[in-house]
Amino acid sequence: MKITHIVLAASALVLGLFSTGSQSLADRPNILFVISDDQSYPHASAYGCRGIRTPGFDRVAKEGVLFRTCISGSPGCSPSRATVLTGRYHWMLEHAGTHASKFEKKYLTFPDLLEKAGYWVGYTGKGWGPGNYRDGGFTRNPAGPVFSSKKKNPRISGISSTDYAANFDDFLSQRPEGKPFCFWLGGHEPHRKFENGIGLKQGKKLGDIDVPTFLPDTSEIRSDILDYYAEIEWFDSHLARALARLDELGELDNTLVIATSDNGMAFPRAKANCYEFGVHVPLAIMWPSRVKGGREGSDPVGFVDLTATILEAANVTHPALDEVALAPIGRSLVSILESSKSGRIEKSRTHVYSGRERHSSSRYNNWTYPQRCLRSDQYIYIRNFRPNRWPAGDPQKFDAPGKLGPMHGGYHDIDACPTLAFLIENRDDSRYKPFFHLSVNKRPEEELFDVKKDPACMNNLALDPTFLKITQKYRNKMDAFLKKTGDPRAHDKGDVWESYKRYSRMRSFPRP
Repeated sequence: MKITHIVLAASALVLGLFSTGSQSLADRPNILFVISDDQSYPHASAYGCRGIRTPGFDRVAKEGVLFRTCISGSPGCSPSRATVLTGRYHWMLEHAGTHASKFEKKYLTFPDLLEKAGYWVGYTGKGWGPGNYRDGGFTRNPAGPVFSSKKKNPRISGISSTDYAANFDDFLSQRPEGKPFCFWLGGHEPHRKFENGIGLKQGKKLGDIDVPTFLPDTSEIRSDILDYYAEIEWFDSHLARALARLDELGELDNTLVIATSDNGMAFPRAKANCYEFGVHVPLAIMWPSRVKGGREGSDPVGFVDLTATILEAANVTHPALDEVALAPIGRSLVSILESSKSGRIEKSRTHVYSGRERHSSSRYNNWTYPQRCLRSDQYIYIRNFRPNRWPAGDPQKFDAPGKLGPMHGGYHDIDACPTLAFLIENRDDSRYKPFFHLSVNKRPEEELFDVKKDPACMNNLALDPTFLKITQKYRNKMDAFLKKTGDPRAHDKGDVWESYKRYSRMRSFPRP
């Protein structure tokens, strides 16, 4: 029985029921979902990225399918993780569609659905978060029961002591006989902050990397990127260990392994932005017993498609009431995985969506910076719904009640880092001034980039009359899709995003 997502009318199904088809439990595949924290495409050696070695990810790519165009649910971790857990775009998840809010249990997650279908379920490291799932009705993290008792001293500051691979082994050792498993292996790396200079200490070379062209090419920025690479490699070593353990147990052949990241790198104009380096993430999928390896897929795919893939592989039907209210809306990738082809495999996959609302507490009255983006195989179209707001955060904040801090101290939608400090310190230097303004300046309502020619998203074609028809085409597609899927921004109800409670740190900013 082949299942992607199934839409059922309310009269035909009562919420809470589920179907597992006729396949016996013992024949169902295991699911290993591996997700790093803040890693952009193409930062894995399988993509030919210089200066980095990721043998774990490379093995999944070599023995499975390496995807070239995977777009995350959001350029921030909490809404992006909610997207893949539910199979719904962030604007369809109310509170869970923004950062550090709550996650309501009515939005069913694939770990819960698989557990009800007989799977042994768990997670380690970072599951869903940051946010408050208990206020939404969950009694545990939406990623499942936690397995994080095993620790390991990384001897690198900024890296978690959680031994992800050892916790996966602990999870496997407790699995009841005859049950397939679904495990979420979530790293805290390469999230900020990094140990300053750890890349160089490990023997990496400043000349062995390619600096994205939206950042200045200096030794300070190069060293910061090397530190980021070091954290990617640390988490990848746990993926390699997990694969080796499954091999030892004879379980790898019947395991669907999905390796990706929640959003892009924690650098200016990347994470928390809908540009390429904010939403374009690595993805490799292997399933040795079903999938021919050594292939690449360039079809645009999104996180909602990963949810549909997991449900189809496990032969579990989502108990949807209707396609807008609670159903997942992705398209399973199983047909791509089972194909013998490479490149563009399914021509009907023309584009996917992503977007954001609030990231950090970065503006007056906790205001959001609402964006939606459409990514095709060649273009990324971005809608900035509040172009009068500052995309990286208001430039100045209160350090204490009634006491304003320095200018350029409020850019909290950019993680604190040496690269941001360099841009602020050198903002008046003619060599670096343009990079500073690219990161923090206000932006037009519409942006369009040819990502094949301009992956750094530097040249906004939406302002070019030559690209008027392309801009209009994607504007119309986005408008129709957002209205169809109930986005409050498309129905003049966008202010609801400002009302959702934030559970993390709050800052104070002057009234605009």
